[in-house]
Formats: sequence, C-alpha cells, structure tokens
Amino acid sequence: MWRSLQLDLKAKKAFWQEVAPEEVAFGGRYRTGRILLEREAHRFDPLSPENPLVFAVGPLAGTGFSNANRTSVGTRSPLTLGIKEANGGGTFGYALGQMKLAWLVLEGQSEDWVVLRLTRSGEVFFDPAEDLLGLGNFAAAKKLFAAYGERIAFALLGPVGERLGLLSGIAFSDIDGRPSRLAARGGVGAVMGLKRVKAIVVEVPGKAEVWDKPKVLEAVRRYARLLREDPLVMRFYNAIGTMGMADFQNAFGGLPVRNFREGRLSPPEAFRMGGQHIAPLNKSRGGKHTHACMPGCVIQCSNVIVDEKGEEVVSPLEYETIGLLGTNCGLTDPDGLARLNRLANDLGIDTIETGASLALFMEKGLADWGDYAFMEGRLRSLYQDGEEARLLAQGTARLGEALGVERVPVIKRQAISAYDPRVVEATGITMMITAQGADHTAGNAPRLETRAMKMEEVLEASYTAQVNAAANDALGLCVFGGSVTNKEVAFVVEAVNAALGTRLTPGFWREVGEGVLRLEHRFNHLAGFTHQDDRLPRFFYEEPVPPKGYTARFTPEDLTPLYERLHQGS
Repeated sequence: MWRSLQLDLKAKKAFWQEVAPEEVAFGGRYRTGRILLEREAHRFDPLSPENPLVFAVGPLAGTGFSNANRTSVGTRSPLTLGIKEANGGGTFGYALGQMKLAWLVLEGQSEDWVVLRLTRSGEVFFDPAEDLLGLGNFAAAKKLFAAYGERIAFALLGPVGERLGLLSGIAFSDIDGRPSRLAARGGVGAVMGLKRVKAIVVEVPGKAEVWDKPKVLEAVRRYARLLREDPLVMRFYNAIGTMGMADFQNAFGGLPVRNFREGRLSPPEAFRMGGQHIAPLNKSRGGKHTHACMPGCVIQCSNVIVDEKGEEVVSPLEYETIGLLGTNCGLTDPDGLARLNRLANDLGIDTIETGASLALFMEKGLADWGDYAFMEGRLRSLYQDGEEARLLAQGTARLGEALGVERVPVIKRQAISAYDPRVVEATGITMMITAQGADHTAGNAPRLETRAMKMEEVLEASYTAQVNAAANDALGLCVFGGSVTNKEVAFVVEAVNAALGTRLTPGFWREVGEGVLRLEHRFNHLAGFTHQDDRLPRFFYEEPVPPKGYTARFTPEDLTPLYERLHQGS
C-alpha cells in the first residue's frame, strides 16, 4: 500500500494517507505541480511558511529498474517567483520508494531547527538539529551517519540554504554516502531553510514490494539489456559521462564562454575542459569514470574525479558545471574547476546559478576572466553571513541589478544553462517557454542543427523534447536513458502496470507529459507571468556569437503554436 505524508512543522505532527495506485503513477514532477496548484501556492510569498515544499517519486522508485529513482522537489521558487521542480538522483528516492511513500509535503515552519527522521516502521521524529547548523554538507553527512547508522538515505540542506540564499539546493546522498546529488535549481534550498529543516533522514527498508514481482524483475532485466545495447548510452554517457557534451558544444559553437560572449573556448584539438581530455586523465590517476549515482542504474554516467596524487576531489563533475562555473567564467583548468565544484557541493548550491553569477563580477571588471583565486574566495565567503556572501547568494538576476550589469543571461530570473540559445535553438525555445525558468532539463535537444529547418519544425522538436522530459520526470526516470525510454513507451508503461497493478495504456506517457506542462503553465499564469516573460535577454538578439555568428531568431510571438497547446485544459 502506497501512502503520502504531510508534515505540520509548527505543530510537529505527521499525517499519513493511503494513495491509490493510479495516483502513484502520476508521480514525480506531475505530483509536485498538482499539489502546488491545488494548494494555491501561487498566492504565497515563496519565503513564507505557507509555501509548501513537496518531495515526490515515480512509481518504479525503490526497485532495481535502472535510473528510476530520482526525487522531484517542488515549490514556488523564491528565485523565479514561479513554479519550480528540481530533481536529483542518489538514494533518497530509492528509500522513499521502498517505504512506499509516494510523496511528502512540508507545511508551515518549525520553531527550531530539526532533522526529520522516518523509520522503517513508519514512525516520524522531529529531532533537534542544532549541532548540524553551519556545517558544510560533508561534515553534516558524516554526523548523520554517525547518529543514525549507515543504512539511511537523506536530503540535506547546506549552510547557504540555512541563510535563505537563492543559490541553494537540496543535496541527496549518493550510493557511497556523499551529499552530492543536488536538486539544485530555483532556490528550493531556501524554502527548506525557511521551514528550518536541516535534513530529512529515511531508514532504507532493504526491499521493494510490487504488484507482480516476476513481471517487474523481467522488466528490470529487459530495460537494462536495452540500455546496454544502445550506442548513445554506452559510448557516450557510460564511457565519458555528461562532460562529453562540453567537447561537442565547443566544436558546435554553443558552449557558454565568458558570459556568453563566444560559443567556443578553443580549437577542438586544444580543448581541455571536456571529457576527451578529462576522462583519460582521471582514469590514469586512478579515478572512476563509470559510476552510478543511484542504486540499480546501468548507465553509470557519474564519475569520481581525483587529483594528481590519486585523492578524491569531487563526485561528480558534470557538463553544466563545466559550462557555467568553468568556461563561462573563463576557466581553462579542469583541476581548478573540480576543486570549485567540491566547494559548491559542500555549500549545497547550484553550480549553474553560481557560475553565471560569478561571471557578472568579471563582466563588471571586478576580476579577470578565469581568476581562480577570486572565484574560490567568493565561494568560501558563502560559509559565513556577510555582505559579500549575501550579494552573491541572491542569484544572477538580482546580482546583475545590484552591480548595474546589462548583459545578464537569465530568463524568469534564472540563469540560462550551458547551451547558447542562438546556436542550440530548440533547447533555447524550451528555456524560454518553460514555466521552470531557463532550464534545459525541461526539454533538451543539444545536438540538433536547426538553421536549415523550418521554424515550425524547430518548435515541434522543442515541444516533443519537453513532453518526453516531463513524462520522464513524472515517472522518476533519468532523462539520460531517453534514447531507449522515449522509444519504448509501451514497455515502460507496462512496467508501471506490473509494479502498481494498474491498467494504463501507452497513451499514458503523453497524457502525463503534457499534463505536467499544462499544470506548470497554469500555475505561472496565476502567479502573474505573461508570455513576454519568455523573451531572451536583449544581447542574444543583438550580438552575433562567434564562431557561427548567429543571433537569436525566436521571440515570444513566434511561440504562439506552443502556447495554444499549453493553454488546452487551462
């Protein structure tokens, strides 16, 4: 029996409720959006006790179904002021799935800082958290394991989130216990900090209960086999990881370089910030370049980066970090970037938003491009409360206003991720139109060359990517399996039926995917957003980006066919 859990933080009370299998199927990002809309979260200040914070998993969570254990975190974003869903891998969603906890909602505000603890038997405790306050994530994680044992999973708030910094995410434990899998974007950590919840700790039961175990086990085996036979999964994600996208975008001309001034950092043969250089270097030092972030995943696109002495620096180093915290700030040394990434993980912050923000100081002339010492100093300032830390922690849009900088790469106040919308146009359309803010994960088509395509074809490519991404997010699936998952919709839906005992048809995939988009679009409309909020910053339309020399082509007026679809059912 699946259940949901509502936590009244002020009263320190927990309320369990049974959830029908059909509701469990509409999980993850669909469920967070549905709850936020039903509770009219658009009416509340994001940093007020009334704003709910929702954690939701997909229907295959807790099983060995590869890459199906992601956790969605939903709230009204204090960064964008719109709806937000940020999701991450790791072991937290796996533990919730084994608890058969479809979603939990944090309501109100605790009078003191707490660790929420869920036991295997379903008891809920509000433990004091004073001894964890001010600690970085790695030190706090060590204390959690010491206090509660090794068989736990957790969602953890870093020191920036404690002070309501809008850079802050929520860190989930990975399979080795690192607090390094972040639901990072939109300031979701600030909402958790407002509620004075330092961590949520879940005891892992150790087994998953499903409706038809033989069918689920067969589905697990078949999906794993399909992934292992897929060239993109095994030759790209498994072999190199997401950092391979840096090599591609550098050659393609869509890499953010020095605050989106250029699309290529260096000639491809001299490029040192991508997987072609980093992967063999890391392996030669004894690092891991095939590593699973969540139980059961066969894609294993994560990594463990080590230094020249073979000592661990960070896990993982991902493409978005390379793009925004790296090349966008003019960095050319992957070792320096890895150290900055480690600091960001310890602080519990979004490397996209942080990198875009740091680049504005360089844009203003307050530091040179690629000034590692400056970047490290700014990050370290975030461990303490002070004027310098508060300025950086407010996010790219607000920092740009404070500094008086005009070239600020944001949409709906959120930093544009590592795909220049002048070159990677279908992804750029997604980042414009999504209710999430400038978020590539809402529908990415990073390899699509669009200049020879008709505009309606580019719009359709973006919309299809958005529907597929939303369906994956609702089912708790990592999109890196999309080259298999999106072609095997009937099989995936049957796996859900076997797990839940439902009778969903293959049309469920599109139903849940489009349902997510319409829920989110409706929320933002109620929150006061209009289509004019979907426009790219002016410099993208005015400045050709080398080496391709493109300017942005798409405006909100061009997106009318997509708006018509999103308004259906609203």
